[in-house]
Amino acid sequence: MNFTLSAVLTFYLPQAASLKDKRQVRRSLIEKTRHKFNASIAEVDTQDILQTLTVGIAVVSSDAAHRRNCMEEIIRFMEANADAELTSVEMDES
Repeated sequence: MNFTLSAVLTFYLPQAASLKDKRQVRRSLIEKTRHKFNASIAEVDTQDILQTLTVGIAVVSSDAAHRRNCMEEIIRFMEANADAELTSVEMDES
């Protein structure tokens, strides 16, 4: 049985001129998303790459359709509310 759906999203931040700029985008995006959805979200990679933000998301539910719908809604929300361009999405069900 699978209960967890996870995704790794990669964003391109062309306006980030410093790690401070990147942190500001990351903090805003993660806080907005956490406030709206009940999901685990964290920066998971590329912490030292200035214009690349990689975040991981996990959704847990016993209902596969619910997991998928929640994840798709979270991804749409993050894409619409990021001061960055979503460049890739990788999903994994486990």
